[in-house]
Amino acid sequence: MAEGDDDDDGGGVSSIQNKQSRRLPDFLQSVNLRYVKLGYHYLISHLLTVFLIPIIAVILVEASQTKPEDVYELWLHLRYNPVSVITCSVFMVFGFTIYIMSRPRPVYLVDYACYRPPPHLHTPSQYFLDRSRLIGCFSESAMEFQRKILDRSGLGEETSLPEALHCIPPQPSMAAARKESEQVMFGALDTLFANTSVKPKDIGILVVNSSMFNPTPSLSAAIVNKYKLRGNIRSFNLGGMGCSAGVIAVDLAKDLLQVHRNTYAIVVSAENITQNLYSGEKKPMLIPNCIFRVGGAAVLLSNKSVDRRRAKYKLVHVVRTHRGADDKAFKCIFQEQDESGKVGVSLSKDLMAIAGEALKINITTLGPLVLPISEQLLFFTTLVAKKLFNAKIKPYIPDFKLAFEHFCIHAGGRAVIDEMEKNLQLLPVHVEASRATLHRFGNTSSSTIWYELAYMEAKGRIRKKDRVWQIALGSGFKCNSAVWVALRNVKPSSNGAWEDFIDRYPVQILD
Repeated sequence: MAEGDDDDDGGGVSSIQNKQSRRLPDFLQSVNLRYVKLGYHYLISHLLTVFLIPIIAVILVEASQTKPEDVYELWLHLRYNPVSVITCSVFMVFGFTIYIMSRPRPVYLVDYACYRPPPHLHTPSQYFLDRSRLIGCFSESAMEFQRKILDRSGLGEETSLPEALHCIPPQPSMAAARKESEQVMFGALDTLFANTSVKPKDIGILVVNSSMFNPTPSLSAAIVNKYKLRGNIRSFNLGGMGCSAGVIAVDLAKDLLQVHRNTYAIVVSAENITQNLYSGEKKPMLIPNCIFRVGGAAVLLSNKSVDRRRAKYKLVHVVRTHRGADDKAFKCIFQEQDESGKVGVSLSKDLMAIAGEALKINITTLGPLVLPISEQLLFFTTLVAKKLFNAKIKPYIPDFKLAFEHFCIHAGGRAVIDEMEKNLQLLPVHVEASRATLHRFGNTSSSTIWYELAYMEAKGRIRKKDRVWQIALGSGFKCNSAVWVALRNVKPSSNGAWEDFIDRYPVQILD
């Protein structure tokens, strides 16, 4: 028996050693492939430099062998041909002037502020369910469905609902809705003006986006009235454009800053919940009750060259994708009445598939603008091979981690973040800001991407020349991207959204 035991032990050790010996080459192979890929990216990205170095060397050698007599002869030729010199100078000055006048003006993000709801508006999950039960308009089936959604939503216990919905019964009046919007917008703007020392009279452009609440006078007019903005301000109010409207508003402000010189633009992104709580039984319309919460942001943009020194970011690209021509995409997020006449926003079961298609189109347009040439070559080669040789070849998914250091993915819900993380092959750290924003503030619609950027600033992660990708998804259906580059090592502004509790994040969210 002793011998048998020894044999068994020896066999077990031998088996483990054999497994380890098989794993070691696999590990070394994976390491080698990783370094091969990094070497490939480095070579392709610096291909022009590799070719230019020998050319420059040849030119320098030839220049060192040039005789002084040849240089003097060239000088005499130019001296006695002033017409040629003047003509060339005129063309150079003219061309340089045209280039300066026609190039896009840089748009700088001086600073931004996110609204931070007061503690008395916090709405823990059980508090929300208890209030919903007291209202008396939900059946047991609807209550149980909302409980399940809350359990899986990724929302924490400190998200907020407006004051009108804390009342029993709720008081979704027009006055209460105005109060909610004013609290959010003015709260963010007060912080922004205090942090930047910009006077309201200096603002030349104002763009406000709010999908669900569009009173008369408009929300942009309410801001003009509150801060006594100047009479010739270019003000715009965007409504019904969904959670991606924040990027649309930035794009509009960017275009206006190309036309109007030496001025500031303010973008205010907010949503209104007071009049949009659904009180029926239709499950696709109950989901927004569980994930949308109070929040908003105000952003200060500038085209003044002097603001580059104090600005946080420079806007590099905005890419917008609209799938509204497709009926399924158009109706996948749809405000309507249910069978009993109650109004709500219905979320289609095809939402994730439609969002994925919109994202695919958007990144196909964005990719050539931001990806290194090495990734573009791999993508193009795979595409050609798939078309010509084998339809079963998987399309190459570009590595956007080579193009961006930071990702602000719209915190529309836990499933949205999971799908984006999977499709873009991101690491947990890349979606940490999105998950933290969803947990702490909920889905605040178009302003979520600013809470996410504020999270990364509060963590001290934004370094000079870092690239930030804001991705927003919204009804219509739309997928919009904004790309920013950091102009300095960015620190969080005073009275930031994450002040006092940033050390509590990230949190572990259990399934």
